[in-house]
Amino acid sequence: MQYDPFPEDSEDNQQIQNERARAASRSTWVSVAVNVLLSALQIVIGTLSRSQALIADGVHSLSDLVSDFIVLFANHHSRKEADDDHPYGHQRFETAASMGLGMILLAVAIGMLWSALGKLKAPENIPQVQASALWVACVALVAKECLFRYMLAAAKRVKSSMLVANAWHARSDAASSLVVALGIVGNLFGYPVLDPIAALIVALLIGKMGWEFGWEALHDLMDRSADEAEVQAIRRTLMETPGVSGVHDVRTRKMGDLIVVDAHIEVDGTLSVEAGHDIAVAARQRVLQRHRVLDLMTHVDPWRRPDLDHAMAGTSQS
Repeated sequence: MQYDPFPEDSEDNQQIQNERARAASRSTWVSVAVNVLLSALQIVIGTLSRSQALIADGVHSLSDLVSDFIVLFANHHSRKEADDDHPYGHQRFETAASMGLGMILLAVAIGMLWSALGKLKAPENIPQVQASALWVACVALVAKECLFRYMLAAAKRVKSSMLVANAWHARSDAASSLVVALGIVGNLFGYPVLDPIAALIVALLIGKMGWEFGWEALHDLMDRSADEAEVQAIRRTLMETPGVSGVHDVRTRKMGDLIVVDAHIEVDGTLSVEAGHDIAVAARQRVLQRHRVLDLMTHVDPWRRPDLDHAMAGTSQS
């Protein structure tokens, strides 16, 4: 059974969600294609050229495929409409996907650290790499940087934190490919230990990115509020609504890339219940139209004009 508590707002929200979903699908499939080619090239050439750093970078690219499919999975499910079990919709699938990306990055980083440290314990067994590894590392660097810029532009256009996370994942890949290229250059110039050191640095970069993604997503899943600037902007929109005399107890919580808001608004206490309700409805619609708010729950408090209170007090004294 589908549940739509506010059908008058659903059309605009659905349009935004559809646009975000199309952007996510396009950018993610481009990422899939690039990572399939790069991972195959890096692992094959890395094995033939005996470069541990290039192989590690190839495994990193392979892990990107897993993260890309997680994004596609979350993108599909976050588009589902609200139902009885999820009256606010399924937007937090995006947050869960960001957390999944962080966990994957951490797991990949731990594996790469273990392998690199093993090689550094026996530096005399580190082989000399071949020049082909450097060419592949440079190709990977350029491809990943271009992929990052493309994905970040798409993410900013539709304001999707999940796509931003995946874009910066691609940037971490570009940074790791740069380190790999430098390590291979050092190996070619007679410093073979630089190849596993490069793999170690790549692992640390990946681990740092994974921790940040996972930690941010965890806070969002724990109902972290929107940033203060956005909360104040919502408060101003409420205050500017005709008939609203005051606003207090504004609380927010993130729902994927959207926000759920609870607020107390003050209206003239001499108004009828129906008139107060109409003001609350108007305030809610203004917020939904101007901000990335999924839902706004208002509580109407009575407010008395100071001059009226003073007049009533004078009457009672006489």
